[in-house]
Amino acid sequence: MGTLGRAVYTVGFWIRETGQALDRLGCRLQGNYYFQEQLSRHRTLMNIFDKTPAVDKDAFVAPSASIIGDVQVGRGSSIWYGCVLRGDVNSISVGSGTNIQDNSLVHVAKSNLSGKVLPTIIGDNVTVGELYAIGHIAVLHGCTVEDDAFVGMGATLLDGVVVERHGMVAAGSLVRQNTRIPSGEVWGGNPAKFLRKLTDEEITFISQSATNYSNLAQVHAAENSKPFDEIEFEKVLRKKFAHRDEEYDSMLGVVRETPPEIILPDNIKDPKASQK
Repeated sequence: MGTLGRAVYTVGFWIRETGQALDRLGCRLQGNYYFQEQLSRHRTLMNIFDKTPAVDKDAFVAPSASIIGDVQVGRGSSIWYGCVLRGDVNSISVGSGTNIQDNSLVHVAKSNLSGKVLPTIIGDNVTVGELYAIGHIAVLHGCTVEDDAFVGMGATLLDGVVVERHGMVAAGSLVRQNTRIPSGEVWGGNPAKFLRKLTDEEITFISQSATNYSNLAQVHAAENSKPFDEIEFEKVLRKKFAHRDEEYDSMLGVVRETPPEIILPDNIKDPKASQK
């Protein structure tokens, strides 16, 4: 971004800040001395100067995820809730059919001590944050994960790490800088070391896991795309037809009757009926 671009960016920033300051002043004049932000500043996709995320239209990015700067996400990939992909000082590339699960962090290194540039490259059909542990939190920093590889929950991959195709990093592992995990091997521990060879069934499972998450992402994408009126309508349906345990009710002496038809509040309309 040139000098003019930076100047325009700075002017835009201060205009937005001025608007928020006027909003605070208006609250005080109305007698509300405690200003409460009504709009979340969170942005799922965020530029860093001239670096813009490029996300395929068929990829799923959860509302609470953050994709920042020079990041590419391929077709059918999914970035789950709470994930951060920050491509500020270098680039991040995520292939097709890859899933990066909840609360995982992907960052980059501008260079290492030897001056080598270290972007983060994640191939196709990769699963990050699955297997054996209690959380999906994985950290990938300036590393390369090749196609059909597997990174377990809570694993950390440091600068210069390469996980070859069909390689697996066990949950909770710390893979030290410049380590190469060969194809078909399981590495684990702190620091990570070779544990054993992958079985044919486990190799098949890696590919199947990526496919399963790709399908699951479509369900979440559909749910997140619902309009407000449809969400409210479904809330009413769940409340009216919620399952009640008859045995529990009999202990309390409660008799429930299922309404013959649902009666919606005046401010709730059936979105499907309005489309007909």
